[in-house]
Amino acid sequence: MSTEILEVRRRWAHLGTAADLAAMRGLFDQEGERLGMPPGVAVQRIVIASRPAEWLAPSAAGRAVVLYLHGGGYMTGSLTSYRHLAGEFAKRINGRALLLEYRLAPEHVFPAALEDAIAAYRRLLDEEGIAPDRIAFVGDSAGGNLVLTTLLTAREQGLPMPACAVCLSPWTDYEATGESMRTKASVDPVITREGALHGAQVYFSGSDPDRPPVAILDADLSGLPPLLVQVGSHETLLDDSIRLAARAGHHEVETTLEVWPGMPHVFQFFYPILRDGRDAIARAAEFILRHTAR
Repeated sequence: MSTEILEVRRRWAHLGTAADLAAMRGLFDQEGERLGMPPGVAVQRIVIASRPAEWLAPSAAGRAVVLYLHGGGYMTGSLTSYRHLAGEFAKRINGRALLLEYRLAPEHVFPAALEDAIAAYRRLLDEEGIAPDRIAFVGDSAGGNLVLTTLLTAREQGLPMPACAVCLSPWTDYEATGESMRTKASVDPVITREGALHGAQVYFSGSDPDRPPVAILDADLSGLPPLLVQVGSHETLLDDSIRLAARAGHHEVETTLEVWPGMPHVFQFFYPILRDGRDAIARAAEFILRHTAR
């Protein structure tokens, strides 16, 4: 195992040493700040439906726009922890990224995050006047889940689909039934089956996760835009991605699944110190530019 991977695994494991949720949120923010912003990317702070958000863009940004929905199990993650990653996507597509700080559980349970994500998409369409064929959704882990549920909700509300969507290690199975929950448990430094089940219990408190639009692996995915799914082979959520790709393909959705050997959960987060992270983002950017240029 390379020194890069060992360092990434060490940093992920360090987040798990937090004594409580507040401490974990703090460690996550510290890690994002430590990784640092990509050079040449400007930050403009805005508010969407009372939620903090940021436009991230290099100078002379082009036509493509990313709506970035961050991960963190619906309980952690913020502008501070994800600014570097959303900014890198903006730089790679030479466009703009809108990073949303949606409401978190347990203070705000389902459907708070989904409502905030839909509000952000409506902001892009209605107030910013951005054509849907210029927009790509990107999200990681729980943010990948939120990408999918936002797409399904937008479809049901009659909103136009964005040009494409990118899911990085998406969480799609709330009952943690995938075989990889067992077979990858010894190599995943981030997510345990118990942790995944706890996250679902907290986020869906008082709601039924087996009903649309959140029951992704049982949902009708027809009409969704082209999907790119990236996942590491050293993830307990590996089967979440594999089954998502199969489900999307069953419903005639153009889908690309990339399994990156030896990579841990959301390895793209650590792109400043991990070459595979940089390469994966570059491939995702190519996917976005190809579909927003149609």
